[in-house]
Amino acid sequence: MANETPDIIYTKVDESPELASYSLLPMVRSFAAKAGLSVDIRDISLAGRVLCQFPDYLTDEQKVSDDLAWLGEMVKKPEANVIKLPNISASVPQLLAAIAELQEQGFKIPDYPYEPATDEEKDVRARYDAVKGSAVNPVLREGNSDRRSAKAVKNYAKKNPHRMGDWASDSKTHVASMPGDDFFANEKAATITADQAGGAKIVFTAEDGTETVLKDGLSYGEGTVVDATYLSVATLRDFIKKEIDSMEEGVLFSVHLKATMMKVSDPILFGHFVSVYLEDFIAKHGAKLDELGWNPNSGLADLEARIKGDATLEADYKATMDAQPPMYMVDSDRGITNLHVSSDVIIDASMPAVIKAGGIGWGPDGEPAPTKCCIPDNCYAPVYDETIEYFKQTGKLDVTSCGAVSNVGLMAQKAEEYGSHPTTFEVPAKGKVEIVLDKGGVLHSHAVEAGDIWRSATANKAPILDWIQLGIDRTKATGKAAFWLDENRAHDAELIKYVKPVLAEQGIDIPIMAPREATRFTLETMRAGEDCVTITGNVLRDYLTDLFPILELGTSAKMLSIVKLMNGGGMFETGAGGSAPKHVQQLVEENHLRWDSLGEFCALGESFKFLADARGNASAKVLGEAVEEATEKVLDNGNSPERKVGQNDNRTSHYWFARYWAEALAAQGDDADLAAAFKPVAEALAEKEDAIISELMADQGNAVDLGGYYHPDTAKTGKVMRPSETLNAIIG
Repeated sequence: MANETPDIIYTKVDESPELASYSLLPMVRSFAAKAGLSVDIRDISLAGRVLCQFPDYLTDEQKVSDDLAWLGEMVKKPEANVIKLPNISASVPQLLAAIAELQEQGFKIPDYPYEPATDEEKDVRARYDAVKGSAVNPVLREGNSDRRSAKAVKNYAKKNPHRMGDWASDSKTHVASMPGDDFFANEKAATITADQAGGAKIVFTAEDGTETVLKDGLSYGEGTVVDATYLSVATLRDFIKKEIDSMEEGVLFSVHLKATMMKVSDPILFGHFVSVYLEDFIAKHGAKLDELGWNPNSGLADLEARIKGDATLEADYKATMDAQPPMYMVDSDRGITNLHVSSDVIIDASMPAVIKAGGIGWGPDGEPAPTKCCIPDNCYAPVYDETIEYFKQTGKLDVTSCGAVSNVGLMAQKAEEYGSHPTTFEVPAKGKVEIVLDKGGVLHSHAVEAGDIWRSATANKAPILDWIQLGIDRTKATGKAAFWLDENRAHDAELIKYVKPVLAEQGIDIPIMAPREATRFTLETMRAGEDCVTITGNVLRDYLTDLFPILELGTSAKMLSIVKLMNGGGMFETGAGGSAPKHVQQLVEENHLRWDSLGEFCALGESFKFLADARGNASAKVLGEAVEEATEKVLDNGNSPERKVGQNDNRTSHYWFARYWAEALAAQGDDADLAAAFKPVAEALAEKEDAIISELMADQGNAVDLGGYYHPDTAKTGKVMRPSETLNAIIG
């Protein structure tokens, strides 16, 4: 039975971070137990989220609790202390793969209904839709984000710089975005007054006057900023065609979206890129493709699977692809293009990778080449455009001397949940979409065409004020900062009305800049060796906390992410998991896991220190300080995971972390009982070093069986991730 009031709550997730937990979590639990502290685990993995949706389809033994809902209530309590690892934000292809795996394992869950017709199918679709996209973060993030690099991590990065590609001033790599009629241009925003506060609904009215309620039961409190906007699909398709037609020789074509978090809008955008790229092929074989059930939103991988064996379709498909500009590749060796699967190219990982490499992508021939990066929406495209232009002018960043860039992000209470929020719709026909208030009147109205993508999002007053204060506090602690707000964007203009009075009242001067100007300001600050805080909304928070860490640290997985929950609790996020799938593949093929748990180490130290402050637990403080000492030693002594078989991997890194942690606890003088408890542990870990390392490395190079990807077998995975009986006996 799970502890209802654990001291620390660890999350069970997916892919590499979850595999690493099989090795690390037993150590954490063992060490915490010696201080009388409990560590519980709650399942927010994709498989766990799927299974909890279908208790009526499962046997009693197969049923699982809805841990996400439980955590959603816990984070509202002052005693919450959560370590959140990165989970899969499922795209449809990922969800389908997870469903198939679970069904193969004997779970009688239903198939995913693409076009639900019956009430049962509609119910099943609604349950699965609750799992897709960024289903976890809006539930758990009851506080705003404070994300930065730990001092030890930053110092190590300066002393051990990662490789940065050289930039040429005449590089042909560039960002292309829509000329207008996008989410930025069409946005409307308003701050709810006392007279307007209350219920609301979103209504679509067709040209013939027929009304359809798209979303009912909305509720807006006084002071809430409410946005509404749409993107014109006709303009989008014209933009895509123009960008394809204007390709220069030797430049790769690419699109950078986030079809995982933006679970409604971005798969549709992706599908338009696919269908325009294959326009001639679709025009010739549209009826057959409809018969095969292919949807462009599913990408080229699904198309290739459906036409396999049809010589005519395969030949015409190849001819169409050959006639188009060369594509930015996900995997050149395997022929996986930018348009194969919508979740393969996630903008917050893919764009920093191109920039870090000096403006280089990889083409179908396996060779590096400059890249046209299509980012349709101007809400954030200027950030990447300005970054690329800056490095063309100044050359690559010197990571041995650059400053650190941290972020304070507005995200509490589902703030600015564009795309993943259930108020995004593909417009069914020409007409208008309106937000209608229960107290009377229309808040926002847009004339739309069939296929346009309309969306709305909110930011509540209390989180906005909390975010502003957090930004001010971090600025005072750091030095330089800027609010990334564009007065020419409707939503940002409403936020500025909150920001300016608070700054004036507190007598602090923090500049307010549009994202393009703020990008250059931040890059210039970090190049000068100074630290800088980016104070942003939710989407930019998500993107910048990959962009700048990847530039300055080589990865975003090593960032410390503190969520100060608004009711007094704490949540400590452990970094990004964008590279996790490749790491799993290597483990399965070679039994070498190169996932770096540094983010988990940093979060663990902060979690213990939070526990010490929140509950006056002196032993927790000692544990947290020892974690920090151990983390620094792992870095300084070169014990982090490396890329190749025969080198350190995640498991050997955990051994060194546990050893340094035990040694620090044994040597400290603040808690005699803990020192006595850990002295024999530290001695045993040191004495048995050769045996432990040998056992951890013994089976590297051989394939392993985890019993599943989305729902691995616990016993099999535990055996793979804890192969040292000597270490297990010491840790317990």
